[in-house]
Amino acid sequence: MRFSAFISVLRSVGPVVIGISLGFTLSLLSVNWTEEACYVDGKEGEDVTLGQDGLLKGARKPNSISSLNDVESEEDFEPRIVPYKQVQQSAPKKVFRAKYISTELGMRERLFVGVLTSKNTINTLGVAVNRTISHHLDSVIFFTGMRNRKVPHGMFVVSHGDERLIWNMFQTIRYILDHYINEYDWFYFVQDDTYTEADRIKTLVDHLSMDRELYMGSPEEFIGGEMEGKYCYGGFGYLLSRTLLLRLQPFLENCRNDILSARPDEWLGRCIIDYANTNCVSEYEGLQYHHYELGKNADPSKEQSEHFKRALTVHPVSDPDQMYRLHRYFTEIELQKTYDEIAKLQAEIKNVSVAAFEGNRSAQWPVGINPPFEPKSRFEVLKWEYFTEEEIYSCIDGSPKCELCGIDRMDVADVIDTAIGELNKKYKPILHLKKQQLINGYRRFDPIRGMEYTLDLQLEVVNQKGHSRSITKRVHLVRPLSQIEIIPMPYVTEATRVHIIIPLTLQDRSYVDHFLEVFASNAFETSENAILTFLFIYDPVEAQQVNQNDIFASVKSQISTYERKYPTVKIPWISVKTETPSQIKFMDIISKKHPVDTLFFLGSVNTNINSEFLNRCRMNSINNWQVFFPIHFQDYNPDVAYHNQPHPSTVDLVKDAGHFDRRSFEESCFYNSDYMATRTRMVADVQENEDILETMDIYDMFVKYSGLHVFRAIEPALHQQYRYQACNPRLSEDIYHRCVQSNLESLGSRSQLAMLLFEQEQGNST
Repeated sequence: MRFSAFISVLRSVGPVVIGISLGFTLSLLSVNWTEEACYVDGKEGEDVTLGQDGLLKGARKPNSISSLNDVESEEDFEPRIVPYKQVQQSAPKKVFRAKYISTELGMRERLFVGVLTSKNTINTLGVAVNRTISHHLDSVIFFTGMRNRKVPHGMFVVSHGDERLIWNMFQTIRYILDHYINEYDWFYFVQDDTYTEADRIKTLVDHLSMDRELYMGSPEEFIGGEMEGKYCYGGFGYLLSRTLLLRLQPFLENCRNDILSARPDEWLGRCIIDYANTNCVSEYEGLQYHHYELGKNADPSKEQSEHFKRALTVHPVSDPDQMYRLHRYFTEIELQKTYDEIAKLQAEIKNVSVAAFEGNRSAQWPVGINPPFEPKSRFEVLKWEYFTEEEIYSCIDGSPKCELCGIDRMDVADVIDTAIGELNKKYKPILHLKKQQLINGYRRFDPIRGMEYTLDLQLEVVNQKGHSRSITKRVHLVRPLSQIEIIPMPYVTEATRVHIIIPLTLQDRSYVDHFLEVFASNAFETSENAILTFLFIYDPVEAQQVNQNDIFASVKSQISTYERKYPTVKIPWISVKTETPSQIKFMDIISKKHPVDTLFFLGSVNTNINSEFLNRCRMNSINNWQVFFPIHFQDYNPDVAYHNQPHPSTVDLVKDAGHFDRRSFEESCFYNSDYMATRTRMVADVQENEDILETMDIYDMFVKYSGLHVFRAIEPALHQQYRYQACNPRLSEDIYHRCVQSNLESLGSRSQLAMLLFEQEQGNST
């Protein structure tokens, strides 16, 4: 028993004892022992080590490799006093930030296209090339030797000033190296007598690696065959990588001086082969550069070869008409290919949906389109609009019924024609359907999928034997939202000075005090980059009495007070005499007193203006591109909104305090140059009817005559106090009706007005 107990204890304790013993033994083996010397004078001990101060250093040391610098390493650990030296503050370096984030991150666009044209063909073939490829490609630039005085609209043309072909090729490559080499990965060159299938070129480039020294096109032997290698024939276009052009850059002058050639494409090929050791290839990593040589007077619609259908470029093109016919032919091919891909994807979705949890019900109709919007509450339910072929029962002005016209009429006609076409496609050749009439039509806009339609059609059905009968058929259609496209916009900054124009009439004087108080705190005290200008409007009687009784004397006194309070601020004012106030007439006077690059904000005296809105005015107004008409937040009548309640000192943007007045167009931001150009375009109409200046406002003027983007959006930073606006009956019927509706809708919300009517009825009943 004792022995077994001993064995059990040994089993549990034994490994621990053995481990401690083994570790202790190994530690002893890994240490060297040096004998400590007892002799300070160093005569009888060789292992004594004396420090710099004669102190003993010898002792037990770790097993390490000794070196000659042991004494110096010991000195490193002795404390030293480092004298303090004051650091001289250098001027901070100005941090450079790129204008675009893509520049700062080194991001480049994929493809640059250079079209080689001439003075004689730029207005014919050059225009045709621009119309067929410019809306497919991001950057297309035309290079020519000499050019006409008038450049075709919408084309970026670079003229080298010389008609020598080799010189123009050299200048084109040098221009690209100077201006675009850091912005693009691939450079495609093509002549103006060549048709290019732009989408196929983009697809080819998207599959090529950007770091390859690639020279790709249609390889040709050099004339005479004396030189080895092949160059890319310019007629079919060619691709050059950025890496290849960078390698060629130091030798470009040598190519110009040393290489003699009659053809620019051959000259460039010899330069690339001599100094970059790169030959032209038509195939790279399985990607083929397809091209097709078009016969003289050939008809593209009759070309049936597969080589022609696969071509990226077609050459030569004799005239613009042939260029447009080629473009139509290849566009139809790509469109049919897209339809085939859609049908294939729809079939795959149907096949996969069979294995889903809900079976085919999981595949929404139409296949591949987003499912319908699902409202979370009754307030999110989408409204259906009822229409017939002649009328629609949902009108912009709130009327229960109005005539179906304009784009709405075109939309309904297109939907009916599409429905008949799809029905015939489904039932042919057994049945043929003809429309008799539209019985009922419904449509709604779904923000997730697009415009949905439900049509009840009365149709005449004719079978193969010629018998016919009338039936009613309900069809459902969806016009899906297309692919979202980012539209490039010109670059603008928030540093532009805004000239604020505030017209004043006799009735507006009571609002000036509050306006100046708010504007001073938001602009004068913050040194906002804006100039405030008042426009005093006198009628003829008031203008005659201005020396005896100036109706704006108190306002001018307030202006002087603020100018004394803020010495750096000047508030100019302009006086105008007129019987019929008109925005256009006022701006005609103001426009002549300012430079063409002036940014105007035309506002009203009861509007609160702050820096946040002024910045959006700067960003949303783009010279020669866009004008901005903000939708301000309009306070309700305080006697209605706060009935039997104290009026608050400040009003928040809540539904019970006011609303965004979509019927008001009195505030606007635009550049003086855009205004002047628009006024020039309406001169002919003004000569025929001078009353147009009084019946039209600035919004309608820009919409009808400018050709610019008219940007209208809700502006929460533009807050307007309540006031009853006097509507000018001399304005057009639409503008006058908008003004009246604005006054009515600004009284209060429906619930507030209903409560007032309810209280009034209760008071009358008692």
